[in-house]
Amino acid sequence: MELWTGPDHPCSYLPGRDARFAYISPDRPLSPQRYRALLEQGFRRSGNWVYRPCCIGCSACVPVRLPVKDFQLTRGQRRILRRNADIEIHVSAARFDERQFQLYVRYLAARHPPDTPVSRDDYWSFLGSSWAETRFVEFRSHSELLGVAVVDHVPGAMSAVYTFFDPDAAERSPGSLAILWQILEARRLGRDWLYLGYWIDGCRKMEYKAKYLPLEALIADRWCRFEVDEPLPSSML
Repeated sequence: MELWTGPDHPCSYLPGRDARFAYISPDRPLSPQRYRALLEQGFRRSGNWVYRPCCIGCSACVPVRLPVKDFQLTRGQRRILRRNADIEIHVSAARFDERQFQLYVRYLAARHPPDTPVSRDDYWSFLGSSWAETRFVEFRSHSELLGVAVVDHVPGAMSAVYTFFDPDAAERSPGSLAILWQILEARRLGRDWLYLGYWIDGCRKMEYKAKYLPLEALIADRWCRFEVDEPLPSSML
């Protein structure tokens, strides 16, 4: 497999460190079927680009996936579902939507302020894809858009791409609601896995993934299972 190695750049997860990504050659045709095989090898999608970390001297980014058939709701997760019993779910194929974009801008400004304003092209080149089977899942309350989960469908699995939500709706735990919906939807569809991206020990942005167990983590090219109440792998630097 031909990989392109990108330049070093400041790590967005672990301050004071550099990151580097290896990319699938853009000359290689991609499809949901091929992407499934790449997910199993620890790759992720950003727009049309498929990548995985290849940082020098650091292997803190650990790919994780959730076996949806084995997942059991905790008491707190059941409370989140009850709290959001009025939420309406609307699923659509990937397309640009101005309301969703404006919500994304608000979310970034509150949670991850960008250095420069985010354009519509920036937004779509991050979440959209010409080859992926992507769905945009809207969470609405009385026609008010509270959150959006972007999900890729591949044979036998789903992959959580990104979630953004109304910063003023934090009391509803919209991020948790989006993950729970994806788990339950993957189970309803008979899928085996929900791929959740990378677990990074010590990174607050990634802490939420430890709440959804059991998980499998790709360590030394082998998927290792971590059960409920079993800590995920510590940072491997």
